[in-house]
Amino acid sequence: MPQSLRLSLAALGTAALSIASLPMPAVSAKPAQVAQGSASDLGVMSLNLKDVVKPQVGVQGQTQAAGTPNEAGIGGFLPLVVGKNSVFFADVLANANFSDINNSSSIINTTVAGITISTSSRLGYRWLNGDRSWMYGLNAGYDTRPMSTGPADTGIYIGNTARTVFFQQAAVNAEAVSDKWNFNAYALIPTGDTEQQVNWYYVAGALDTYGLDASYSLTKALKASVGYYYQNGDLNTADSSGVLGRLAYSINNGLTIGTNLSYDSAFEARFSADIKWRFNTNGGPGKEQPKTNAAIDALTSTPRHRDVRVHDDSTCIGGGISGGGIISAGVSKGRCYDDPTPLPPCGDQKWNTNNIPTDPKEKLQWEKCNARRLKNVQQNIKRVNEGYCNSHACSNKPAAIPAAGYELPKSLPK
Repeated sequence: MPQSLRLSLAALGTAALSIASLPMPAVSAKPAQVAQGSASDLGVMSLNLKDVVKPQVGVQGQTQAAGTPNEAGIGGFLPLVVGKNSVFFADVLANANFSDINNSSSIINTTVAGITISTSSRLGYRWLNGDRSWMYGLNAGYDTRPMSTGPADTGIYIGNTARTVFFQQAAVNAEAVSDKWNFNAYALIPTGDTEQQVNWYYVAGALDTYGLDASYSLTKALKASVGYYYQNGDLNTADSSGVLGRLAYSINNGLTIGTNLSYDSAFEARFSADIKWRFNTNGGPGKEQPKTNAAIDALTSTPRHRDVRVHDDSTCIGGGISGGGIISAGVSKGRCYDDPTPLPPCGDQKWNTNNIPTDPKEKLQWEKCNARRLKNVQQNIKRVNEGYCNSHACSNKPAAIPAAGYELPKSLPK
């Protein structure tokens, strides 16, 4: 196991133990209409949790971010067992995943396309401390993500080779919430086939992610948070640390909007926005709700970090087209086909498929360059079909994998 991963796991474990076991300072919990007061002052000590911990349903949506899609869907919280100071619960989500915006890939190179349905489920246990000023919780679950793919946003010709693939992950989470503070430690661990070929050229991988978020309530409605995470996967091309900032505003007790900004060396800077609306199934207009504090409200909150994160910067193919140039590598290097025919340089943009020269000599060179590009693409797709290249490696001999069956292009895209 890499040293950086061991350090990240150790940090996550330490954070989770700290959240659950370290003494916390007493924090005044108060509803909106009370400026100060202890839990007993507000009357929450005598509150029966069965009166406030009720099933919830709602909707949620978010824009694409670092390895996650544009999506919208429904969700629900179900208290399974409500005790005097605790709740055992289930929380489930189902989201429709939409295409990437403006041909800008959310996973680095290949765009996400079509509509697929992702799911997320959590089972957890939450409890209050003695004066009900802090809520602590542990939950774990399973997430799925079918992912349809489209063209590459890098200029690589994909043709009809785009695939729909399936990723999944296990997840664990530890949390602590008071009137002012919210701490959240999490781990997302892909399972099954974590590296898959999404087209004839690119390989995508689900990312292991380990992180810790700390949030502070600036006002009763506005919260700011900052977080650290470590990620690895996609044949080690995504291994890096990152930071995540967030501002969230609660419009009312159930409707929240948020903005997020993350940065890591794999995805670089990514901005996203989200919205969530949850409401009690027993609520209704004019129905008075008992007074609570932030710790009690957190007993029914939706766990965060539910998406399978995907990255696709790895490839073992060496003969596609990129813009106007040729990506070349010899078979002797354990890669796929490269035409060794000597030609003048074809990498300049004036030789690309969209810029036909008017000079007769240059037009002849343009035709030779594009003929070579087409041959490279055809031969590489043929190698993939024959099993020389798969999502994990390339070799000089056919690999023991089924033929891909990709159709060879007859011309390059204009």
